[in-house]
Amino acid sequence: MNEERVLGLAGLFQACSLAQQLANEGRCDEGAMEASLASVFRVDAPSVVGVFGNVSNVRLGLRNLIAQLDESDRDMSVTRMVVTVMRLERSLSGRPELLEQLRQGIVAAQRQVEHFGRDSSQVTSRLAELYASTLSPLRPRVMVSGNPQQLQQPTVVEKVRANLLAAVRSAVLWRQVGGRQWQLLLYRRQCSMLARGLLTGATLDNR
Repeated sequence: MNEERVLGLAGLFQACSLAQQLANEGRCDEGAMEASLASVFRVDAPSVVGVFGNVSNVRLGLRNLIAQLDESDRDMSVTRMVVTVMRLERSLSGRPELLEQLRQGIVAAQRQVEHFGRDSSQVTSRLAELYASTLSPLRPRVMVSGNPQQLQQPTVVEKVRANLLAAVRSAVLWRQVGGRQWQLLLYRRQCSMLARGLLTGATLDNR
């Protein structure tokens, strides 16, 4: 396990925990969501840190990852979502036509970013649409349960889907740097230590 893999995992945990937060409460950490959605557009970033802008942008994900690894305050709904997204990424990797459709959709959404700004509702809506048209039909489906009242709100559903697209982006990234599901079991302690080190560094840098 190395820092790059831990950051990829943190991105994945962050996007899934934001989706869960939205499903439960109808709102989430806006700064973390902005960072997660921004990662979708950084397809050619020179490094894993570059995908997220900086380590501080995945602090929420690092905290969630540590809680999961230490089993102290783990949220099983987020953990289940993370595992499903990992499996979904495997399904996607075998579908080159869908990967191309996704790539084109992200390029089109990028034009909206330039026009409306990255945190506009138009961009979130476009990313949600892209998730629904490309990834929703794949198996396994990511099931998000929460407060039915919140999940009936179209804007909440759009934000949930946009975050799930960001989660898949992080799952792709994690696999690209050599991440595998069994490592979470075998290197749990090492992964937790690396995540704590990254979180401490990010907190110090962000005072």
